[in-house]
Amino acid sequence: MGRRRTIDRESVLDSAELLVQKGGATALTLDAVAKAAGITKGGLQYCFGNKDDLITAMIDRWIAAFDLEIEKHAGPKASLAERARAYVLACRQIDAATQARMVGMLITLLQSPKYLNRIREWYAGWFGDCNVTAEDARQARTAIFAAEGAFLLRSFGFIAMDQSGWDSVFTDCLRLITPQAETP
Repeated sequence: MGRRRTIDRESVLDSAELLVQKGGATALTLDAVAKAAGITKGGLQYCFGNKDDLITAMIDRWIAAFDLEIEKHAGPKASLAERARAYVLACRQIDAATQARMVGMLITLLQSPKYLNRIREWYAGWFGDCNVTAEDARQARTAIFAAEGAFLLRSFGFIAMDQSGWDSVFTDCLRLITPQAETP
């Protein structure tokens, strides 16, 4: 009797992301993902259930990766200002792979509004307890919105910016929430 072959979920999610990056949301089919991952469609369904579960797993992975990046910069018990600073720093670190992943994620989200709820919940976690009457909370919120906007504009290719221009945008975002002596 042979050893049961295991399916590497992360590898399958990598294959799914690559399909979306190359072919858009319509390229994300169970058959295409199974073929790209080198597994059977039945194996894919055993691992993820259905296409909705696969997309949910992709979204959860993106969120977890971003949250981990923020925790690296701020730590688990950070203040709102520290978390906002970490958010700005995480957005600042965009690379080509992240940019392609974000475009793929947004295309996937637009495929069906039900996937937006998970993202809305995540953002609500950032702003749900934010007292916007306090000056520091408003500045943190503005810095996050500015960083997110810059990130999305660059990810979609709506703006072209060299690295020094990109860095200056995020330095300005950090100035909203960081004392001048500490701004990188």
